[in-house]
Amino acid sequence: MTISRETLVVLEDMEGERLDSFVAEVLVDLSRSTVQNLIKAGQVRVDGKKVRPSYRVGQGQQVEVELPVPQPVEITPENIPLTIIYQDQDLAVIDKPKGMVVHPAHGNWEHTLVNALLYHIKDLSGINGELRPGIVHRLDKDTSGVMVVAKNDVAHRGLAEQIKEHHIKREYIALVHGVIKENLGTIDAPIGRSKLDRKKMAVVKNGRPALSNYEVLRRFGNYSLLRVSLMTGRTHQIRVHFAHTKHAVVGDPLYGSAKKHFGLDSQALHAQLLGFHHPRTGDYMEFTSPLPSYFVEIITRLELDG
Repeated sequence: MTISRETLVVLEDMEGERLDSFVAEVLVDLSRSTVQNLIKAGQVRVDGKKVRPSYRVGQGQQVEVELPVPQPVEITPENIPLTIIYQDQDLAVIDKPKGMVVHPAHGNWEHTLVNALLYHIKDLSGINGELRPGIVHRLDKDTSGVMVVAKNDVAHRGLAEQIKEHHIKREYIALVHGVIKENLGTIDAPIGRSKLDRKKMAVVKNGRPALSNYEVLRRFGNYSLLRVSLMTGRTHQIRVHFAHTKHAVVGDPLYGSAKKHFGLDSQALHAQLLGFHHPRTGDYMEFTSPLPSYFVEIITRLELDG
């Protein structure tokens, strides 16, 4: 039987996952039980070492998986409109629209950011495999805003290291339920997989450290407009943290109310600012993305309502 080898790099938002869960989530065609059997057979190694299925992976670790050669998956470049804020020989900064999935996965092989990148940018880093070329970090499907992609492996490693060391500046604009009285605040609460729903994250006792700083920009009746700075980058961090404090992000169908507010069927959350040091020159670079029109319309409506 022909064997292929997949090398997976653990991104920041998957740090702390069980090894079997991590591999099953990245290699979407494999069930968790299949992955567990591969691990027990010694066909999965972390940084060259055999470990148990329950091993917790760390950011930057390399997970090598040996498995039968699968049917090839062709990720097709698509001429999807894409706002490229900046690009050079090493990286590109993208303004991702709301509603766009970042990379292909089971049930989502088309119309992703990666499909668009493959059309508009011919050279992308290959560290994260053919399904996630150039992807250094992610935004949720319905979170809009600025993100950086790598065009070669050296740039990828440099940007990933900055994320690991918390040297990247990330600011989001969020509209949340309720009036937050303090002008400035910090939420320091560990995040891990929910024990009640494996599709959700939650504040849990033994979760990964998660730190969010916030500033109240405006208060509107029973809503607060915030600027949130991420000190860590856990999956769904802002959404989980503010739901935990009883100030869920408006429109969030997963962590908030099932009731639609302002006609939204997804969270009012926008990645407004991204700052980092260029992986080749070391120069600090900072990019911003204007609020999308739907967000501006909500704020205007709240202002008119007084």
